Amino acid sequence: MGMSSSDHYFSEQPTSATAPTTHHVDVRKLKLTLAGDRGVFNQGELDWGTRVLLENAAVPAGGVLLDLGCGGGAIAVALATLRPDATVWAVDINERALEVARRTVALNNVTNVRVVAASEVPADVRFDAIWSNPPIRVGKDELHRLLKDWLARLTPDGCADLVVHKNLGADSLTKWLTAEGHTVQRHSSKQGYRILHIT
Repeated sequence: MGMSSSDHYFSEQPTSATAPTTHHVDVRKLKLTLAGDRGVFNQGELDWGTRVLLENAAVPAGGVLLDLGCGGGAIAVALATLRPDATVWAVDINERALEVARRTVALNNVTNVRVVAASEVPADVRFDAIWSNPPIRVGKDELHRLLKDWLARLTPDGCADLVVHKNLGADSLTKWLTAEGHTVQRHSSKQGYRILHIT
C-alpha cells in the first residue's frame, strides 16, 4: 500500500500513523543510530544516495554547516560527528522529519546540531558548506527555488555537495546550476548517484 498523494515525505504534516523505529548504521568509520518513522524519507534506513554522499564528499571546512532537507537527520549527525567544532543546522519542511531528526541527534549524543524549520534559521546566518540529498520529487520549480534560496546563503568561499541520481535529473540540475552562475564538478557515480560539488 503506497502513501496517499497528500502524504509524501515532503508533506509538512504527514497523516500516516506514527511508527518510530531505530536503525544502527556504519558509514565512513562512524557508528550512527538513526531514528525513523512513517512519513519520513526512508523511515530511518540509510538510503544509497545519502550513503554515497557521506562516504565520498570531502569533509567540509568552516564552522557553520547545513543539512538541507534533513529528513531523519543522518547527514546532520554525520557532519556533527566529523566536525564536532562546527555548528550544523538541519532543516526540513516535514514536521515529523524534524521530530525524528531531533531523536537521531539525541541517540548519537551530539550537541552541535540545530534542528529547525527553514523559517527558524536567522536571516543573517551564512553557511560554509551545505550537504544535501535534495528532495528531487518536489518538482523542478520547487527544487530550483529551494536551492536558489539556500545556495545564496553560502559564504564567499562556501561550497555545497548534493547527491542526485542520474535518472532523477543530475545532468539537467548541473546545467541549471551552471546557468545560475555556479561552478559544478560532478564527482563519483555509484549506484547511479552523482555528487555535484557546487562553488
